[in-house]
Amino acid sequence: MHTGIAILLFVFAAFFAAFCLLVVVPVYLELRNLNIPSGVASPGKLRVIHCVYVGISIVPNGFLYPLSGTFNDTVSIMNCRCCIMARKKTVPSGLRIKDLAFSGVPVRVYEPTAASGEKKRGLVYFHGGGWMFGCIGNIYSKKQCNTVVKILAGLIFPLRQLISVVDPRRVAVGGDSAGANLAAALCQRLSKTQDCHLPSPCAQVLIYPALQMADFHLPSYQQNHSVPILFRGRAVFYFLQYLNGNTSVSQQILEGKHVPVELKRHYKKWLDPDNLPPQFRKGARSSQVIPSHDGHVYHIIKQGLDPEISPLLAEDEVLRLAPPTFVLTCEFDVLRDDGILFCKRLKDAEVEVTWEHLSDGFHGIISFFNQGCDDFTKWRNLIECLNFN
Repeated sequence: MHTGIAILLFVFAAFFAAFCLLVVVPVYLELRNLNIPSGVASPGKLRVIHCVYVGISIVPNGFLYPLSGTFNDTVSIMNCRCCIMARKKTVPSGLRIKDLAFSGVPVRVYEPTAASGEKKRGLVYFHGGGWMFGCIGNIYSKKQCNTVVKILAGLIFPLRQLISVVDPRRVAVGGDSAGANLAAALCQRLSKTQDCHLPSPCAQVLIYPALQMADFHLPSYQQNHSVPILFRGRAVFYFLQYLNGNTSVSQQILEGKHVPVELKRHYKKWLDPDNLPPQFRKGARSSQVIPSHDGHVYHIIKQGLDPEISPLLAEDEVLRLAPPTFVLTCEFDVLRDDGILFCKRLKDAEVEVTWEHLSDGFHGIISFFNQGCDDFTKWRNLIECLNFN
C-alpha cells in the first residue's frame, strides 16, 4: 500500500517537474524580457495574454494548428461587410454557419439568413498566427449586412468558388498580421493575371500587416522589440518558418547580413525611415548599410524577398494596380512601420488609401476584442471606410 502511494507521489512529482521545466520556466524567462510601455491599452490584460500565448506556444504540437509551405498555407478566409471580428460561443441571430469542403479544402461558410434578390458582397479574410497558428474556428462574424462569410484553406481557389455565390465585382480581401501578408500578396498576384474568371478584389483590408523581411531594423522593430505579443526575434522566426523552416540563420537576419548591398540600396527608397512621419522615428537609431553580406544566408532566404512573400518590395507598376486599401497599424507593434510604409507607397502610386492608427494598440489587439479588452471603437467600421457598396 505504502509502495503504491510512493509510486503515485513519484509520478506526480515527475509530472510537476516536467511541467515546471517545459511551461513555467519558459514563461518566466519570457516575462523577464517583457516590455509593456506605459501608453499601451490594458497593460495588465496584455501581460496575462502574453503569458497564455507563451504557454500555448510550447505545448505539444497536438494542440497547435501548424501551417507549412510558402504560398499555399492553410489560412482563414472571411467574406463579409461591416463585420467585427470576435470569438463567440453561440451563433449570432440571423446568421447561418456551415462547414463544407471544396476539393478537399475545409470551408466554413457564414451566410445571413435574410433573403436577398441580388448576389452578396464578400470579404475573403486570412487570419493571423505567424503562418503557424490558428484555424477556421478562430474568427466569427458579429454583424452581417447581406454578406456571405467563408473561412477556408488556400488562396486563389476560394475566390473561384466565391464567384458562384457572391457578386464577383464586390469581393474584397483582408487579413491580420501574417494573414494580411497573404491578402496583400494575393491582391498583387491577381492584379498581374488576366484570368477573366477571377476578377481582381474590389478592396483590401490589412490589419497590422507583415509586409517585408528585408529590414528588421526599422524604428518600430527597435522601439517595440520586446513588446508582446510579437517580439522582434519571433517575427524573424515566423517569416523563416513560412519560407522554408530553416531558423538557423535568424541571428544573421536580425543583424542585417541576409541582403546584398546592391539590393539594400534598391530597397532603401521604400524602406528608408525618413519616409515615416517624424513621430514614429523618435528614439530609433539610424541603420547602417552593412558593407558585406553572408552569401549562404542570402541563398537560404532570397525567396523571402520576392513580393509574394514581401509585398512591400513590389515594383511601382504592380502597386499602381492595387484596389482601394484600408490599413490598420498599432503604435506598440514591431510591424507598425511595414503598414505605414506600405500606405506611403500606395499613396505615391495614387491608390486610394485609408489609414487608421491605434496610438495605444498592440499587435494582435483585434483577436482579443470582446474578450475583456477595451472597446476599440476606432476600427469597428473599418470595412465601411472602403468603397464596398
